[in-house]
Amino acid sequence: MPHRIVMALLAVGAVAAMVHYMDWSWLPTYFPKLWSGLGMTMIMLVASVVIGFLCALPLGLVQVTGPRPLKWAATAFCTVIRGTPLLLQMWLFYYGLGSLFAQFPEIRDSWLWPYLRQAWPYGLIALTVSFAAYEGEVMRGAFAGVPEGELEAARAFGMPRFMLFRRVWFPRALHRALPTLTGEIILQLKSTPLVATITITDLYAVITRVRQTTFLTYEPLLFLVAVYLVLSGTLTLALRWLENRLPSA
Repeated sequence: MPHRIVMALLAVGAVAAMVHYMDWSWLPTYFPKLWSGLGMTMIMLVASVVIGFLCALPLGLVQVTGPRPLKWAATAFCTVIRGTPLLLQMWLFYYGLGSLFAQFPEIRDSWLWPYLRQAWPYGLIALTVSFAAYEGEVMRGAFAGVPEGELEAARAFGMPRFMLFRRVWFPRALHRALPTLTGEIILQLKSTPLVATITITDLYAVITRVRQTTFLTYEPLLFLVAVYLVLSGTLTLALRWLENRLPSA
């Protein structure tokens, strides 16, 4: 306990020194853009995690119980996506699909073109596909780790397959996967700055513009570190709360 008090006092002293000696006069000027960038970061994180997790469920399920062709297809998808850099996937979606769609007049004349000509759909697709592949493997292990006796007991009670999945298999698998899921969501948060490489203005992109305009190096980066630490801590606490709420047995 004493060492924690010393570490806390050192941290408070470091923050006080940074606030006193560094130049933070740029913050009020760029606050609206920082707020807008934070909103884009959160949209990319939440949308990719929710959609990616919904895609990960069938990916994990078919690898445990699916027929062999589906099992092979899901395994190949997870292996390819996890084996290639996310930045490369993002560039392939943005520069590849973006250039391909522009060659078809039917697409350029459709209602989708105002969206497809922007960068954010490709950034969202890349983040979602990456999260789905990693979580697909996590859920495969979680589904396979549920004791067969619990599933047999549910079948003995006459539960239909969907009810067994909804009330027994999925909650038990989700509880087993939540600690890993927490880590994956934190990693996903730290992956969102990659969208700045395809012209999406997230929080990292705004901080980069601040550095280029004010010629300050450390203050904008330290501000970015503080924001990501707050977001990571909030996500960790929220997911631990959810983990404690789910039944463990």
